[in-house]
Amino acid sequence: MSCRTLKTLAILLLGAGFAHAQIAASLRLPKKQHLAGEPVIAVVTITNHSGRELVFQSDGRLQWLDFIVKKNSGATVNPKNRVLFGPMKIQAGQTMAREVDLSQHFQLAEPGNFTVSAVIQQPGKSDAGTSTNRAFFNQTPGSRYWSQKVGVSGASDQTREFRVINFTGDSKSQIYAQIVDGMSGQLVRTFLLGDVLMLRKPLCTVDRQQRLHVMFLATPSMWVHCVIDTDGRLVERQIHQRGPQGDPQLLTFGDGSVRVANSIPYDPKAAAERRAKTRKASDRPQITIQ
Repeated sequence: MSCRTLKTLAILLLGAGFAHAQIAASLRLPKKQHLAGEPVIAVVTITNHSGRELVFQSDGRLQWLDFIVKKNSGATVNPKNRVLFGPMKIQAGQTMAREVDLSQHFQLAEPGNFTVSAVIQQPGKSDAGTSTNRAFFNQTPGSRYWSQKVGVSGASDQTREFRVINFTGDSKSQIYAQIVDGMSGQLVRTFLLGDVLMLRKPLCTVDRQQRLHVMFLATPSMWVHCVIDTDGRLVERQIHQRGPQGDPQLLTFGDGSVRVANSIPYDPKAAAERRAKTRKASDRPQITIQ
């Protein structure tokens, strides 16, 4: 190799190093442990060190933000579909973040251990990509607590399976709702209902509108009642306190309706107002009579 070729190669390498140094990028996962099927949120943070405004955007062929997700075995996880992320404008010296749900873009419905990193293409440089750190996460199936198959209102050929799943992650016991398509077996939606205290068994049933009702103990004195439809939408969420005759109950009536009995509905707004009044009273100076 000639001296001139070596010199040219050195210049190119220095130029590439300078280009990569124009931005700093990192990736973090707010949660490391996930229930298989729930959203896996990744937060990509980019700092602009170029000294000028940078506009990151896809050109229709190459996207400016991409992810590499791998299984513990080293095999790459297949994407669901090709996604072009919206543009991001970052001023000189500014730091901005983009939050992405990896479960929307990759086949992540199965349990296992995974790694993820992001690749950012710099504006105007289709061959200059900056890779972030790798982050680790795992997915477990959880423990199925209750399930029920139901028909879909207005669609006689469709069915769903409601599942209530108990999951322990990050030292907390949590309860999830999961909706599965009866024909394909594909997950429609998996989402967190809240932290749960298993000192009392969660109560589960289905009403005449084919909606799932779940009521569970969230704190030593608070019960949470959730209503979920067959599309996986959270229709209603209410908090109840223990009634005069013991724990709240989910009762199914003859017409198929479901109601909460023996409870005192909890009003967060009214409770906040009561706390504010208590603070104001305690803030009054004491009067000493001599």
